[in-house]
Amino acid sequence: MKLFSTKSSYLGIDIGSAGVKIVELKNEDGRPRLLTYGFVEEKIDIIDNDSEQMKNKVAGLITKICEQSRTSSAKTVAALPSFSVFSSIISLPYMNKKELSKAIYWQAKKFVPMDLNEMTLDWKLLDEDVWTNKKDVIKNNENKDENDPEYSGQEIQKQKNNKKNIKVLIAASPKKLVMRYIDIFKKANLDLISLETENFSLERSLIGNDKSPTMIVDIGCITSDISIVENGIPVLSRSVDVGGDSITKSVVTSMQVDEKRAEQFKRDIGFSSENSSLPKVIEGVVSPIINEIKYCFDLYASQESNKRIEKIVLTGGSAFLPNIDEYLSKLLNIKVFVGDPWSRVIYPLELKSVLNDLAPRFSVAVGLAMREIV
Repeated sequence: MKLFSTKSSYLGIDIGSAGVKIVELKNEDGRPRLLTYGFVEEKIDIIDNDSEQMKNKVAGLITKICEQSRTSSAKTVAALPSFSVFSSIISLPYMNKKELSKAIYWQAKKFVPMDLNEMTLDWKLLDEDVWTNKKDVIKNNENKDENDPEYSGQEIQKQKNNKKNIKVLIAASPKKLVMRYIDIFKKANLDLISLETENFSLERSLIGNDKSPTMIVDIGCITSDISIVENGIPVLSRSVDVGGDSITKSVVTSMQVDEKRAEQFKRDIGFSSENSSLPKVIEGVVSPIINEIKYCFDLYASQESNKRIEKIVLTGGSAFLPNIDEYLSKLLNIKVFVGDPWSRVIYPLELKSVLNDLAPRFSVAVGLAMREIV
């Protein structure tokens, strides 16, 4: 039996600091088909600005894009920026589900630098199979009679001893920020069915079924977010306050041009010219991102018994910089490529060149729209 009708379609709406991107995907026998898309480039700030004016502005932009793109669904999936969410993977002893919830709460208090009463706390088991065995003490033994020889106290203890620790991914986001997003989509008359973090949507659109350790580097307008994904789960996330705006401002200063010209130079030259000073200028700006990538390499290796990241996938508005993938690959001695969020989406071939140009900026929106389909 199919969980979703082939008529179901979903909006993925990415609210970023540089604008709003919307993608509508249709569920076609379990495969996503592109129905429409749209975007507007405009500086907005819903992280630090909680005014009604800002919320009305963003809701108005969403409504405008939906009208212009002729979206047909109200079912919406959105994402919180990765840097606004505190996340960590914790390891806990084997215990029943009731005890696990309490343990997770107390562990969260150790790493979340805010009052948990002001946070929305969510968690996901990374070892789903710990409760699948028929004799599993957690799933089946909570209400068993300990005098039953199959479920004796000795047998329960034996099962506990044979179990590994439980790994849990926990995430906490400010309740006020979550409510801000909910208010915006209410104002836009859309049904917000899910709110996740950008890391998960990027993993969904850029990595899919690839289980190998992969790093995603999302170079956005204001910040760059780095995440390491293994077995479909973001196991490490970091952010650095350097993005496309930082590069543009540096080009403005060094080349003595206005912002529009600086943006064009950045898009046309990037790292591709040896006869221009621009690549050196950009290298200086992105060095904090490179240092953070190296730090993540070391941190992951120390946490995962010297495992190595196999590749880096670039996304975000500045992933279009010419030769940035070759530059990073040579510098870091690892395979680097620009991700394609449309690779598992069905769409008209005549749109291929247009969608390829938009790909780095639409990775989050595509991943969000895919959430209820794949």
